[in-house]
Amino acid sequence: MTEKITKELTILPSVCDSSAVLGIPDTFALFMDAATEHAGVLGCGIDVLAPRGLFWLTVRTRVRFFRRPRMLESVTLSTWPEPPGKLRTNRDYTLTSGDELLAAGKTEWTVLDQNTGRLHPAADVFSPEVDFHPAVVWPEPFTHMPDAPLDEFARYAVRSTDIDLGGHMNNAAYVRALAGAFSCEAWQAMRIRELEIAFRAPCHEGDELVLQKREADGGVLNLRAALPDGKTIVLARIVKG
Repeated sequence: MTEKITKELTILPSVCDSSAVLGIPDTFALFMDAATEHAGVLGCGIDVLAPRGLFWLTVRTRVRFFRRPRMLESVTLSTWPEPPGKLRTNRDYTLTSGDELLAAGKTEWTVLDQNTGRLHPAADVFSPEVDFHPAVVWPEPFTHMPDAPLDEFARYAVRSTDIDLGGHMNNAAYVRALAGAFSCEAWQAMRIRELEIAFRAPCHEGDELVLQKREADGGVLNLRAALPDGKTIVLARIVKG
């Protein structure tokens, strides 16, 4: 069974930003798509889990950027799952050009039982035949991001194009909403080296997100998206270059 998949891609205009390189939200989307495709290969894709009332949930994702590939550049995307824990499992990603590492990512996943509303053992969804790839993109844990109100700087109306098959806002759409709250000039000036996002609660079409930010030491920008009643939806952290 294929423990790791590798795909050859061309960076097309539809995934590039105003600087004609792979967009940061688009990188998150490419990784998510590759994970979905590989889950199907491993026998734990949507078509297998849905009849059991099970649904993959992304808990948090961190992507580190070393060089974002330019428009029409050929790249290689690889992804593989780490051995699962009791309720959660990590998946790693790399984006390369020859021997050059362009970006690396890690996502923490869990499985929701929609019949009970509880988490389902992550190891149970993988076939016993899966021989997990031993590599990890980095060993350190995800960042602890304190959940506290920050300074409001924008609002975002969740629209139909943000909604996925689960009926709530798609994971990559949150990154796109945060990025879109900045001007092109401000976004590019940050020279983002890392973006990490933690998903705390779902939101739905018609909801309004209050977007908040606050600068921290070490070139870090903390972000938070919440409902108007204060309920936290996502927390995010940008490390600037």
